[in-house]
Amino acid sequence: MSKCPVEHDKLPPSHGDASSAGCPVAHGDAQTDQSTPHPLPTSAIAPPSLGTQRVTSSIPRATGGNWEYPSEAQFYAAMARKQHNPRATDMAVVVPIHNAVNERAWMHVLDWEHDQGGDRCGGVKLVSFMGKPAQRSPRARWRTLLGYQPPFDRHDWVVDRCGTRVRYIIDFYTGRGAANGSAPSFYLDCRPALDNWEGVKMRTQRFFTRWFGPSSQPSRAQAPEPASKAQ
Repeated sequence: MSKCPVEHDKLPPSHGDASSAGCPVAHGDAQTDQSTPHPLPTSAIAPPSLGTQRVTSSIPRATGGNWEYPSEAQFYAAMARKQHNPRATDMAVVVPIHNAVNERAWMHVLDWEHDQGGDRCGGVKLVSFMGKPAQRSPRARWRTLLGYQPPFDRHDWVVDRCGTRVRYIIDFYTGRGAANGSAPSFYLDCRPALDNWEGVKMRTQRFFTRWFGPSSQPSRAQAPEPASKAQ
């Protein structure tokens, strides 16, 4: 992904100098089903001891099959290209954490998509994703104004549900458990963007379900008009 949801300075001490600037695996400004993998940079070849096998995720692609995570060698090479001073021994720790947090993000998306009708066509599929670490979402900005710690990253994921496209905003926060050298802990705030009718409908349903129970969900006719380009 263009920036992984792993704050590297919260990783175990063995991660060494590979902290500072988020996930180094650069797949361009956006990754879609139509794009092709970037080749390994010739100036940053990974040590032969690192694995080249890519782990297949549980996240379906819109064009078939599932998305694949970068291998240890690809991860290392991308870090070296960005001058993060990686250590080969760190890859066995960093890559699985990177993959696990993205799997958790997909679970949040599936939670939102539950009972939305995606089962009619075999389930929702991820069309594209984009890292936007420098673009803070409106909700993240509001929480920061209230004194909360800002997110360390943001992703926008676009999924396809039987022909309906839904954009999800995912803000990544450091969890409370990530302290005193303990294992990394992350909090993910995932929700549909309010830039189309579908996102507004889903957010409205979730609000009424949370506060009044499932029987109080508004019908499609009762839901408010969609917001214009809000997030």
